[in-house]
Amino acid sequence: MKNIFYFLCAAAALASCSSSYNIQGTSDVQNLDGHMLYIKALQGNDLKNIDSCDVVHGKFEFRGTIDTVKVGTLFINDEGVMPIVLEEGDITIKFNTAKQTCTGTYLNDKLADFIEKYNQITSQIADLTHQEAQAVMNGEDMNEVYRDLQKKQSSLSVESENLITSFIEQNFDNVLGPFVFRMVTSMEVPMTNSWIEALMVKATDTFKNDRYVKEFMDEANRNQAIITGMDDASPAIPETPENENVETPPTPNEMANPRK
Repeated sequence: MKNIFYFLCAAAALASCSSSYNIQGTSDVQNLDGHMLYIKALQGNDLKNIDSCDVVHGKFEFRGTIDTVKVGTLFINDEGVMPIVLEEGDITIKFNTAKQTCTGTYLNDKLADFIEKYNQITSQIADLTHQEAQAVMNGEDMNEVYRDLQKKQSSLSVESENLITSFIEQNFDNVLGPFVFRMVTSMEVPMTNSWIEALMVKATDTFKNDRYVKEFMDEANRNQAIITGMDDASPAIPETPENENVETPPTPNEMANPRK
C-alpha cells in the first residue's frame, strides 16, 4: 500500500510539471493551403519535431504539452520561418510576406518586442546604402557624405549591441537569454572578447549552466589558452552535427527580417 501511495504521488508530481500550449495561427501567404507546418526544437545536436499541422484556408493550430519551456522554430516543410517559445498559454501567430509575429504569452511577447526593435535598427542600417546612392545622384560631396554615414553606422551598431546585451541580461534566468546568445555566437569560432567577458561577469548561474553557453565558454577558454601558448591543441571549431537536417539557430537578421 505504501509503495502504491508513493507511485501515485510521483505520478501526480510528474503530471504537474507538464504545461499545455494552444497555438492559433493565420497567414495570407499565397499557396500555403495544404502545406504542412512543423514546430521543431533542438535536443542536443538534433533538430526534433515537436508538433505538426496542416494549413486550411490560411489557418492552422497546434496543441500539445511540454515538460519544460523551450524555444522552437516554425517550419513550412523544411524551411524555418520564425522562432516560437513553447510555454503555458494561448499563443497567436500571424505571418505574411511583410511581417511575422508570435504573441500572447509572457516570453513570446518579450521576444516579439525584441525582434521589432532589432528590426527597426537593421532597417535603418540597410537604409544607409540608399542614402549613399541618393547622395551620388545628387552630386553631393562624397567625403562629407561618407563621414556622416560612417558616424550613423557606428551609432546604430552600438545601439544594436546594447539592445542585444540588455535583452540577454534581462533574460539570464529564462530560455530567451541563452537563445539570443546562441544566435549571435553560433556562426563563430568560440573565442572570448570584451563583450562576452563583460556579459559573463554579470551572468547568473542559470545562464552559465545552460548547455550551449557552458560548451561555448569551455571551448572559448580552451581556444584562448591555445592562442596565448598555454595549450598546443588546435582551436576548437564548431562541429557540424551528423544529422544534416539540423539547422543553426537564426541570426538576429534572419530572426528579425520578414520571410522572403
